[in-house]
Amino acid sequence: MDYHNPVLLTETVDGLNIRPNGVYVDVTFGGGGHSREILSRLNSSGTLIAFDQDIDALENAIDDPRFLLVNENFRFLKRFLRFHGYKQVDGILGDFGVSSHQFDVADRGFSTRFEADLDMRMNQKSSFSAYQVVNNYDEAQLRSVLFQYGELRAAAGMSRIIVEARKNGPIKTSDQLKKALGRFLPKHRENKILAQIYQAIRIEVNQELDALKEFLEQTVEVLKPGGRLSLISYHSLEDRLVKRYMKNGLFEGEPVKDVFGRVEVPLKPIGKFIIPTDEEIKQNNRARSAKLRIAEKL
Repeated sequence: MDYHNPVLLTETVDGLNIRPNGVYVDVTFGGGGHSREILSRLNSSGTLIAFDQDIDALENAIDDPRFLLVNENFRFLKRFLRFHGYKQVDGILGDFGVSSHQFDVADRGFSTRFEADLDMRMNQKSSFSAYQVVNNYDEAQLRSVLFQYGELRAAAGMSRIIVEARKNGPIKTSDQLKKALGRFLPKHRENKILAQIYQAIRIEVNQELDALKEFLEQTVEVLKPGGRLSLISYHSLEDRLVKRYMKNGLFEGEPVKDVFGRVEVPLKPIGKFIIPTDEEIKQNNRARSAKLRIAEKL
């Protein structure tokens, strides 16, 4: 199955500070690019456990006795590590968002480039898709999704138009959705606004931010002291959660100080965030909005 080059490959795996006999987790296996790089740095005693909820990713499973692929969402990280006999690990890598493969398969409905049924499910076993969001959510729910997850200033007008348009029958395809929202898509900004609309619906369908929060909270329990987190985000909503959690162990507010004015936080950010070089962006357009953050368990 064709998957493109992994983003920030060397930087992300370097960030794990790999011990050759350690236990590592790649929670977004996809085409296996990051996983293969991790395995290349492990000796025969090392172990890599990978997660991916997308059935398509199973076709890329690596035939290696040191490797295990779990076909589940990374929000169940702790549960499945325990199930397979691992309480703590030395490092966790995550490359969030939609894989190149998911974008490039037209009938998955992730890309604005293709005419497709409203789908956007990362887990193809799920019964909840973009169709349900667009056709079953009321106006207030749609407005909330578009505003919160797409950061769209015209969310109120868009949600009103969607509710009006579906009175003539369900909106089944991406093309029907584009036509309904045509007045909000000026030619010079059409692609950018469409990308925001798709992002909002996709995040809702896959509960991406809830899954990310659940995952981040579990990483502190699962990492050994000195273990590393190496995480790539693609939009500000994800990156904000990652940044705050790495800094404070919280998603909102500040950590509580003790009587001496000290705070106890579970992680220590390592360096500043890393972005791809112009050369990498030229070779892999998907890398253009990537932001890598690394932290160590205290």
